[in-house]
Amino acid sequence: MVRRTYESDAAKIEDVDDLDDLVADKREAWRATSDNARRRQRRYKKRLTKRLILLEAFEGLIE
Repeated sequence: MVRRTYESDAAKIEDVDDLDDLVADKREAWRATSDNARRRQRRYKKRLTKRLILLEAFEGLIE
């Protein structure tokens, strides 16, 4: 089974390709339609992107 995507995984992202590789919906086959799966993937990506922005802002404050 595929590992669920967590917000803490944002620290592992260095470029955009990493984001696509990291986001995984372990219940994709169980979704009613492929549209629902696509929406879920977008939500995961949005959460990780938001977390990356917060991490960058926090690092800027520390320096």
